Amino acid sequence: MINADLETNVGLRPHFDFWRTSRFELSLHRPLVMGIVNVTPDSFSSQAAPKIAAMAIEEAQQLLQQGADIVDIGGESTRPGATALTADQEWARLEPVLIELMQWKVPLSVDTYHAQTMRRALDMGVDIINDVWALRQENALAVVAAYQCGVCMMHMHGEPRTMQIRPMQGEALPAVMAFFNAHLRQTDAVGIDRQRLVIDPGIGFGKTVEQNFQLLALQDQLLALQVPLLVGWSRKSSLGAVTGLDVHDRLVPSVAAAILAVERGAAIVRVHDVAATVSALAIWSAAKRL
Repeated sequence: MINADLETNVGLRPHFDFWRTSRFELSLHRPLVMGIVNVTPDSFSSQAAPKIAAMAIEEAQQLLQQGADIVDIGGESTRPGATALTADQEWARLEPVLIELMQWKVPLSVDTYHAQTMRRALDMGVDIINDVWALRQENALAVVAAYQCGVCMMHMHGEPRTMQIRPMQGEALPAVMAFFNAHLRQTDAVGIDRQRLVIDPGIGFGKTVEQNFQLLALQDQLLALQVPLLVGWSRKSSLGAVTGLDVHDRLVPSVAAAILAVERGAAIVRVHDVAATVSALAIWSAAKRL
């Protein structure tokens, strides 16, 4: 069961025209692809910091050439068991990449929960803040409210170091719905226009395999919240759990999950494998027009 004040909206599939960000109004008349670039040592072997930045810039260029609509840059891993960084450590990784990418005049998202990093990125003109903590860290809500950026708030149970050791209990959908109901009231209260907001159910963040697939199966019910959905299934461990495939062999399951998410109302999909996802969405779109 979901919250009573949402029951009258269940089954409706609201149409969202655009996502308002710092520099762009991103049309949502078709699903958007957000390409992932992680500026982290574990993403680029044991390279030195300048080499990692150069490789991240090259990867961003490749993702855009493959059809990414948005590039999402992250300096800190939030995978299960990840070690936290300070804001200064995170910024040291992000700054050289953002300096270059801001010149490209393409939609840029920064994946961070540090208010200081948010402010620094937004002062550069970055378009979107993608926050796994949903603006729950100190000063994050106030910082975002002071700018006109786009915002993605994600549901996470627990915190990255322990979230899969002690995942949430019970059915996932009611908990996710209640979480976003509360946080949307907070963003409303500080004057953040809902045209700036998208929400992410947080696949893999403190949830069991069963709960993740429950969220996929029932995902369209999240549309009752009246904000667009951003969903990230790319290479997640739940895909490995049901297919037996290693993380680097999960292209087909990742693309299949992305298409299922779009079919259930996702406006944006966050992916590593942009070219394959863009091709699959072209087939989905062609069939949908018939």
